[in-house]
Amino acid sequence: THSLTHTLSLTQTHQPVKLGSTLSFLCEACDLLGWKKPTKIQIEAIPVALEGRDVIGLAETGSGKTGAFALPILQCLLASAQRLHSLILTPTRELAFQIAEHFDALGSSIGVKTATPGRLIDHLENTKGFNLRALKYLVMDEADRILNMDFESEVDKILKVIPRDRRTFLFSATMTKKVQKLQRAALQDPVKCTVSSKYATVDKLQQYYIFIPSKYKDCYLVSILNELAGNSFMVFCGTCNNAQRVALLLRNLGITAIPLHGQMSQLSGNAGVRRDCCCEFLFISTADDVDYIHRVGRTARAGRSGKSITFVTQYDVELFQRIEALIGKKLPAFPTQEEEVMMLLERVSEAQRFARIEMKESSEKRKRPKADEEEADDREQSSGVRKKIKGGSFRGRAKRGR
Repeated sequence: THSLTHTLSLTQTHQPVKLGSTLSFLCEACDLLGWKKPTKIQIEAIPVALEGRDVIGLAETGSGKTGAFALPILQCLLASAQRLHSLILTPTRELAFQIAEHFDALGSSIGVKTATPGRLIDHLENTKGFNLRALKYLVMDEADRILNMDFESEVDKILKVIPRDRRTFLFSATMTKKVQKLQRAALQDPVKCTVSSKYATVDKLQQYYIFIPSKYKDCYLVSILNELAGNSFMVFCGTCNNAQRVALLLRNLGITAIPLHGQMSQLSGNAGVRRDCCCEFLFISTADDVDYIHRVGRTARAGRSGKSITFVTQYDVELFQRIEALIGKKLPAFPTQEEEVMMLLERVSEAQRFARIEMKESSEKRKRPKADEEEADDREQSSGVRKKIKGGSFRGRAKRGR
């Protein structure tokens, strides 16, 4: 009766696949989320997971991997609830928040912990009473990025303290040598569900590049944003500092921009972006191969179309050629008019100057000595005392006494 269950029954084996006769509300949650038809990775992985097998899922970013592991876990969890039932490891804190939101939307996040490897190790070592001895499911989402960010030692420590008798799901956009090594160490007789090649991007993603001098990168970004006004955009930068700078630059030019990076508070990181949101245009500073695959996955999600534009400067040519070789295609150039771009140079330069001033002021506030803050608190408290003493007479008598 439910569209997701019905479509899952149409697998290659023609065996009916059900999400649990007593859990019809799980199907209803899928309908409320707009999951009318399962994606390729969900059709491949969910039946295998429901059989109790370990799963390796190879699929590009934006292909519905979260649903592929969340639905089987929730069926098991809701049938027999327990504390710390499942652990989802992610490469970034922001992704951990987004996956937790998916579990909330599907009906429950109680019993499911999402974390980065480093943060989880910190809890295991320093939080009294915290352990993972009862764990039933381990999921490593975007495993290639986890390993690419040098979390190998943390993952090894986690694998040593969780039960061997568990189900393990490993999902990745790329199958690197490190991922293959992790697969051998963490999974038992896994079933591989592959819906993409080693380095693949989704079909509805249109990818472009633009070759520009490094010093005019901001000008070209502003020009294209103005030209395509009315669409939604996401801009990837190489560092947290540059992400903040670009956001301030765009705001000074009257363009609404929200910076999202690892130095933000957990609350603002959680509220600022949702993983199921799909932007029409994506701007990327040239990244390495694995990062490129994941970044372009931020658009053209869940069957929708999208465009990515990679900014290539004189310093990025070799790296860009390597990306083209890995994805197996030559990217077309995005059309721009240099004369029109250069007309913005003066305004953009002024906005850059204001952005630098704002960042400097913000940095100085963070570096302000604690003593200054305590002195300010003392001044505020003494001011409050004087207000209570009529006419500030305490201060007046102190002066006369000297």
